[in-house]
Amino acid sequence: MEIRQIDIDFSKQDLRRLIVPLVIEQLLAITVGLFDSVMVSQVGEAAISAVSLVDTVNVLLVNAFAALATGGAAIAGQYLGRREPEKASHSGAQLLLFMGEVSLLITLLFYLGRGFVLGTVFGQVEPDVAAYANTYYLIVESSTPFLAVYSAGAALFRVMGNSKVSMWVSLWMNAINAAGNALLIFVFHMGVEGVAIPTLVSRLAAAAAMVVLLRRPGLPLRVERFTLHHDGYVVRNILRFGVPNGLESSMFQLGKILLLSTVSVLGTASVAANAIGNNLASFQCVAGNALGLAIVTVVSRCIGAGNYEKARFYTKKLIQSTYLYMAFFVAVTLFSLPLMLQLYNVSAEAEGYARQIVWMHGVMGILIWPLSFTLPQALRAAGDTRFTMAVSTGSMWTMRVGFGILLGKYLDFGVIGIWMAMFVDWLLRIAFFLPRFLGRKWEAMGLRD
Repeated sequence: MEIRQIDIDFSKQDLRRLIVPLVIEQLLAITVGLFDSVMVSQVGEAAISAVSLVDTVNVLLVNAFAALATGGAAIAGQYLGRREPEKASHSGAQLLLFMGEVSLLITLLFYLGRGFVLGTVFGQVEPDVAAYANTYYLIVESSTPFLAVYSAGAALFRVMGNSKVSMWVSLWMNAINAAGNALLIFVFHMGVEGVAIPTLVSRLAAAAAMVVLLRRPGLPLRVERFTLHHDGYVVRNILRFGVPNGLESSMFQLGKILLLSTVSVLGTASVAANAIGNNLASFQCVAGNALGLAIVTVVSRCIGAGNYEKARFYTKKLIQSTYLYMAFFVAVTLFSLPLMLQLYNVSAEAEGYARQIVWMHGVMGILIWPLSFTLPQALRAAGDTRFTMAVSTGSMWTMRVGFGILLGKYLDFGVIGIWMAMFVDWLLRIAFFLPRFLGRKWEAMGLRD
């Protein structure tokens, strides 16, 4: 069925109101993650290594749920672009139900597979690192259903263009987490439990807040009733939009987890340096991730309205903004790097590796990261999720994992070689995503009744 084109515009003020809270939200999440790492480092290098190993699994869950929710919420965004708020609200309720059910299943699987994750995936680690990792894993994985509900609620508010709500809930969640960490580690002198317990409590609070806020009157997408009934048409679209998005993110993180088995045999200094590099590299990508979420909101609305030229126009505009914002965050990271490395309190060897990693990532991030990761968000918002999944997964496993193991383990580049392979992965993604965006095929991927 041909979609009637609806005129749609986002003013500079609209985009600013959308983008600024998203940047703050991303910045909060990264900053609290850094504080977590710094605080747990007071327990010792074995503790920070253990938390970084398990957090790689947790990042898989965080990113997978965020991607799944973002893909599913794009359906609601397209309905809003069509000026059909009732269908948007209904799809929002179905997304919450779907996320809840999937998260319960994943939680069960993660507990049943605990031995495999800790014993096989992480490889041979030192006994004290293994003990810390086991304790942290048992506590944090119980927060998985709350994380899923929070992710769904945040994605729904973003497609409404109301990113302030997700920002304030994120602030609430991270404040609870940071305060709990400080209390349990510095006052009660707990080990990794002092980082794990506040994570559980903060995610529970965030999920509860989202459920309450989505019921407020006056929202363009109000989830008035939570249902246990499945709507086959909506669920199929959630599967079509969200599942490839979630699988792509999962494969991306799974590849990083498997690379940890290569990093772990390089020694504790390499594991610690890799963890520090991941944390600081995440800070460098704050703007890119935020602008990517903004693109999902804007493009899904434009596609729903049948206005593809506006979708292209706003994507290009937001990509330009991504380069500017990202250059700023990279500059801040590099300027503050000496101080940050002192706070981590690691060995001189780990500090040297971390410095190289952060500088490399910063330079390459400014040059090519936006086209590798922010641009394809426009394709995903339009529903072209199978293509982005195929490209991202193929590039991940061949370049980042395969080439990374070759450089890091067999050609003796060590942990630096693994990061070098990642940049090759970025270039390969651009070779596919840029021509796809410049073409027309993705315009035919939206909702059809």
